[in-house]
Amino acid sequence: MSGPASAIEVRDLHVELDGRPVLSGVDLAVPAGAWLAVIGPNGAGKSTLLRALAGLPAARGEVLAGGVTVRGLPPRRRARLLAYAPQDPVLPPDLTVFQYALLGRTPYIPYLGRETRQDAEITASVLERLDLTGFAGRPLGHLSGGERQRVVLARALVQRAPVLLLDEPTTALDLGHQQQVLELVDRLRLADGLTVVTTIHDLGLAGQYADSMLLLAAGRRVAAGPPAEVLTEPLIARHFGARVQVTPGPGGRALVTLCRPGRPAPQEDPCRP
Repeated sequence: MSGPASAIEVRDLHVELDGRPVLSGVDLAVPAGAWLAVIGPNGAGKSTLLRALAGLPAARGEVLAGGVTVRGLPPRRRARLLAYAPQDPVLPPDLTVFQYALLGRTPYIPYLGRETRQDAEITASVLERLDLTGFAGRPLGHLSGGERQRVVLARALVQRAPVLLLDEPTTALDLGHQQQVLELVDRLRLADGLTVVTTIHDLGLAGQYADSMLLLAAGRRVAAGPPAEVLTEPLIARHFGARVQVTPGPGGRALVTLCRPGRPAPQEDPCRP
């Protein structure tokens, strides 16, 4: 395992839900300022892993953020270390976009206190960077799926925790907003030294943005390392049941191309055997 420089460290993590093992003996370490993408087939335990990093489900093993054990921390203290954006959050329909994003400042507001001008300025800045300023006064119940997804990310970013946990942050977004959100996350990571852990279904996107990857299958770690070592044709075939070709792209990052079985392939088709 990594030493003190790890922003997130997990040792022998086990999680059961309704008496069923979901994660078994998972280990990982994410250096400060790095981006880890957690990938795997449906039901592999990806979302459960992120929730466990945030200290939410009961678990055995150890989760540390910045060398501090997450489990047992008061929620406000934990929220200053980790910002977690779930895939399907509960969004009160009458709350405005600005009001919901401002909730990310809750860990910094004293009990019975009120938000400060600085809290409002931080919130407005994040909304602007996510192209949400025009939606600030709009109720959450009047947003599209993609807009709601960006608002959830906004609340997490407003929290200004050093570790950002994002569960499928691009699922409901169109191609342009997928790129916009991931580029923003990457810029914030580089500028502010954020450590990012995401689950991403799209292996191509994961390979383009992550520094390292963790492949889960049936709740167990089956591969981990740089994208080029995890995004391999045999691993993808074995655990996703997909025929792909993996080629080096710009900067040496892995590009994943889906190969359609049974389709006549032209001579130049890279998937042609």
